[in-house]
Amino acid sequence: MVFKELAAFGGKKKPSQRDLAEAVLKAIHTMGFVRHFKEKDIPQDVLDMVLEAGTKAPSAGNHQPWEFIVVREEGLKKHIQEASFEEDWMIYAPVYVVVCINTKIAATTFGERGEKLYGIQDTAAAAENMLLAAHSLGLGVSWVGGFSEPQVKTLLECPEFIRPAAILLLGWPAEEPELHPRHPLSQVSHYERFGNNEQFKRSNPRERRYSH
Repeated sequence: MVFKELAAFGGKKKPSQRDLAEAVLKAIHTMGFVRHFKEKDIPQDVLDMVLEAGTKAPSAGNHQPWEFIVVREEGLKKHIQEASFEEDWMIYAPVYVVVCINTKIAATTFGERGEKLYGIQDTAAAAENMLLAAHSLGLGVSWVGGFSEPQVKTLLECPEFIRPAAILLLGWPAEEPELHPRHPLSQVSHYERFGNNEQFKRSNPRERRYSH
C-alpha cells in the first residue's frame, strides 16, 4: 500500500508534514488503471473509507451535488458492462461505484451554469478523491467514462435529476497499474498569459520518480 510507511499515524508517532506530503504525492504519481482483478471482495469498511474520501472533495458553493451508487450484484454489473460499449474486462471488478450528479443540487444558486458545468467539476473531484483513496489502500482502480448514459440511468433506476457521470471500478489488483506517459510541464503550463511558457522550457523541471 502507498501509505504503509505511515502505519504509525494512528499510534504514538505522528507523521511529519513532509511524510504526509510524500505519501500523497506518491499516491498521485503511482496511481494507474488496472484491468485484471483478483477474485476477492472488498470489505465494507474499506469501501466506506473510499466513499468517504469522495465526500471530502471541494464543490462550488459547498453544495456537494454528488451521489454514489455502489454496485456489487453480478447481474446488474453485467448489464452496466454491456451499456459500456461491451468492455468485457469490466465484469471482473468486484465493485462498481457509479458517480452521479444531482442536477437539482448542482443548479442551486448557480442555475444552468451549476447544472451544466459546476456539477461535472464537483463530481470529477469526488471521483479523483475516491480513486486516490482506493489506490492508497492497495486497491486497483479504473475510471470508465464511455457508456450509454440513458441505459445506465435506467438500470440504476435514477430519477430524472440524477445523471450518471462516471463508473469507478474497484478491486484487489492482479497486475501492476498501467502508467501512461504525461505531457511535460513546458507543454501545458503558462505564466500570466497563455503561451508564455519560456520559463518552464528554460528550467526543464525533472519529474520525480516514485515506485509502487
